Amino acid sequence: MKFGKVEHPESIDFTLPNDHLDTEVVLAKETLEKSTNVYVGCAKWNRQDLKNFYPRGTKDELAYYSSQFNCIELNATFYRIFPSEQYTKWYDKTPDNFKFFPKIVQNVSHLRRLNDQAYPVLDEYLNVTSNLKDKLGTIFLQMHNNFGPKNWDRVVRFVEYWPKGFSLSMEFRHTDWFNDEKVANELYHLLEENNITNTLVDTAGRRDIMHMRLTNKEAFIRYVGANHKSDYARLDDWVEKLATWKSRGLQDIHFFVHQNLELESPLLSAYFIEKLNKKIGCNLQIPKTINKSDLKLL
Repeated sequence: MKFGKVEHPESIDFTLPNDHLDTEVVLAKETLEKSTNVYVGCAKWNRQDLKNFYPRGTKDELAYYSSQFNCIELNATFYRIFPSEQYTKWYDKTPDNFKFFPKIVQNVSHLRRLNDQAYPVLDEYLNVTSNLKDKLGTIFLQMHNNFGPKNWDRVVRFVEYWPKGFSLSMEFRHTDWFNDEKVANELYHLLEENNITNTLVDTAGRRDIMHMRLTNKEAFIRYVGANHKSDYARLDDWVEKLATWKSRGLQDIHFFVHQNLELESPLLSAYFIEKLNKKIGCNLQIPKTINKSDLKLL
């Protein structure tokens, strides 16, 4: 994931911003569910990206990946709509407790930009994605960097159109969604009123869109490491933040680890899972990885 890549990550202040005042209000709302569901994974499972993760002789990458992680942020679905049979194969290859968190196809978000022609494509996408059945987690929509608040009406229509049977998280990358407090609050209110999750993106070069506003009791976090030693301290900060949110009522933690160079994503994930297990008392499997000493931080 190249989004927010910088040449000198050591120069970046990675301090997490203070929580938006309304985040505590959202977390304090009463719900019947008291436990916290935790899913941590990478963005891809292919061997070319996750070098040195798969044991020699591994024949089925997804089958092995899902034996180590309990979820995947499914970026492959951004590039094309797969046939329904492919989703069925993914479903059958993975354990009962595994979940997929697929990205909405780019024909909806980037090419048609939520215009009228996007909806037939969205319907087709959701029709095949539903083949993941109980293993389907939150679907997420990531908008282009140049999709700004002038497109507000398209966002409203999309939210109104979205079928409530599917969980949705939305990611906005144009800085003007957050520069103007009035615009930001209107967006947050729209998401909150429709139980749509506000995606949080932590990446080096885009601290301008780093905010801590939850719109429901789900933390959907796309963490982008910089292939730098600071990646681990940043993960420590997220463990503390998520523990605080959990104590205040957070119900779903969905945390996905990216890297500009993905080879270290499993290692970072394993580090994060071990820390999170100890901090909040969850019992996620710690993936098998190569030793840190065998990796060269780039």
